[in-house]
Amino acid sequence: MYFCRLILDTKSQHNKVALIKSISGIRGTIGGKPGDNLTPLDIVKFAAAYGKIMASGKEKTTIVVGRDGRISGAMVQSLVVNTLTGLGIDVLDLGLSTTPSVELAVKLEKADGGIIITASHNPKEWNALKLLNSDGEFISAETGAQVLELAANENFEFATVDRLGQVTTFDYLQKTIDAVIQYPLVNAKQIKKQDFKVVVDGINSTGAMYVPALLHALGINEVIVLNGAITGNFAHNPEPLPEHLTHLSAEVVKQQAHLGIAVDPDVDRLCFVCEDGSLFGEEYTLVAVADYVLGKIKGNSVSNMSSTRALKDITIKHGGQYFPSAVGEVNVVKKMKEVDAIIGGEGNGGIIVPDFHYGRDALIGIALFLSHLASHNKGIKSLRNTYPDYFISKNKIELTNGTDVKGIFEKIKNKYKHNPINTEDGLKIEFENDWVHLRTSNTEPIIRIYAESDLETKAANMAMQIMRDIKEFS
Repeated sequence: MYFCRLILDTKSQHNKVALIKSISGIRGTIGGKPGDNLTPLDIVKFAAAYGKIMASGKEKTTIVVGRDGRISGAMVQSLVVNTLTGLGIDVLDLGLSTTPSVELAVKLEKADGGIIITASHNPKEWNALKLLNSDGEFISAETGAQVLELAANENFEFATVDRLGQVTTFDYLQKTIDAVIQYPLVNAKQIKKQDFKVVVDGINSTGAMYVPALLHALGINEVIVLNGAITGNFAHNPEPLPEHLTHLSAEVVKQQAHLGIAVDPDVDRLCFVCEDGSLFGEEYTLVAVADYVLGKIKGNSVSNMSSTRALKDITIKHGGQYFPSAVGEVNVVKKMKEVDAIIGGEGNGGIIVPDFHYGRDALIGIALFLSHLASHNKGIKSLRNTYPDYFISKNKIELTNGTDVKGIFEKIKNKYKHNPINTEDGLKIEFENDWVHLRTSNTEPIIRIYAESDLETKAANMAMQIMRDIKEFS
């Protein structure tokens, strides 16, 4: 991406520290030394830099702030809110909230920006500031660069005592749920008729509040919540991947539920469990929602180039065009605007419904998926079987400080020079109908290696070969 700084101490896998500055905001592990970790000093500097830029040229500025359920959330939020009010900025404080709620609030309350305090799928020792513009979308690369520069220079001027900003607290749960229910393609009446029984993994964060509230509003009475205490002590790795959802899968079968739902701590990623305990597949969350939306409204779709080609198949089936983007929500949104897509997202379970808002949103995703499932009327496993079977092997290699990623990629590119290669975002190498995509992460000090094929073993073997290449060229 346009800027990325990685500082990683690999003395211990259980004691690693990092500070990552990227297009996604500033993210790091709590504690340690300023500049190497996400410390109170770093939080204040970046909140002040962002606030100053958002307030530039305006007589009065309002910023929305909300957080997920992380242990450090209250501390980080207090620092952010007080820094902003110290600049003379008014704050709309949503408290415990979700990423979609903050994005919606910026848009609906006509605020000048927003800060989401969440490290998304990262473990409990991480936290982050995700920065939004006045449209409730992630700030541009140019604005992000300005934030970094201003934070480094510490060129701030705070408000005098009689010009301090004011804080207004606002529980945005009901307003979020109402917005989802009122979306035209959400069919709450048909969902209610199905009398679904649902198990939800709240992963000890705000999904434990918002997802059950949404399900009840959709007319679902039987909702069983796992990991419902909002403590930030995540019961398992919070990334909603198959290996982390064994408890949810077992509970769906035990409770004889119709389906299970898993979200990440800030509720912008989504995946489902079928009635037999099998995974619907996070890649197919977007595929199923797109199938429903494109079946109602003709148009185009977008996903990042690490996502399954099944979305392209579905889009063509409905008469639309599919377009790939670089990885990263801001890149998907940019491409969606360019091609006027009516649905898009990422294969990690991130759904973007542009006429709702331009951001990944598990809540609107749940409502649209259940509307689709209700109209299918044959169960979630049956719905999954209507889609083509592609398999993506998802892998990652941790980086140590000083790793020459650019050099590694050049050597791999040279090795596969006879294959079609896309260098828009890392390296994507085509192998007939299969592909491998490797790139550095925007949010963690790692290289991600994804490979897709119609055979699971083939996808895994392709990914393993690329991982061997990376190690060989390191």
